[in-house]
Amino acid sequence: MIVKDQEMKIRELEKNLQEKNIRPTAMRLLVLEALLDQEIAISLTDLEKEVEKSDRVTLFRTLKTFQENGLVHSIDDGTGAPKYALCEDGCKCELERDLHVHFHCKECNETICLPKYKIPEISLPQKFISEEANLVVKGICGKCAS
Repeated sequence: MIVKDQEMKIRELEKNLQEKNIRPTAMRLLVLEALLDQEIAISLTDLEKEVEKSDRVTLFRTLKTFQENGLVHSIDDGTGAPKYALCEDGCKCELERDLHVHFHCKECNETICLPKYKIPEISLPQKFISEEANLVVKGICGKCAS
């Protein structure tokens, strides 16, 4: 029964990657599985600890492939290392539609996606072209405030 459950899980992970036009290699499956297990955004260093038998370059390339294909988004939370989180279903990482607020807790150092809180549209001066936006609210999360 355990083997059958594992096979179903792998097929589901493969399907998730294929839907984003990402070839499902063993490493990509491991990284996706690790990201699915996270409730917070994760840095490359933290991902290294989660995925055994991996090297930093391969993990970085995997994350970049995921990002280029709209499976993950990166977050600059001001800590000096980008964090990565899975995109919501239906996300196309479009500035006007999909960007949301992130929260960085100063106590536990966790960064959390808040997809229900969208970044409002910002009207830029003529001939300015937006390529990315990032809104990070910093403070104390509910877990640490308790």
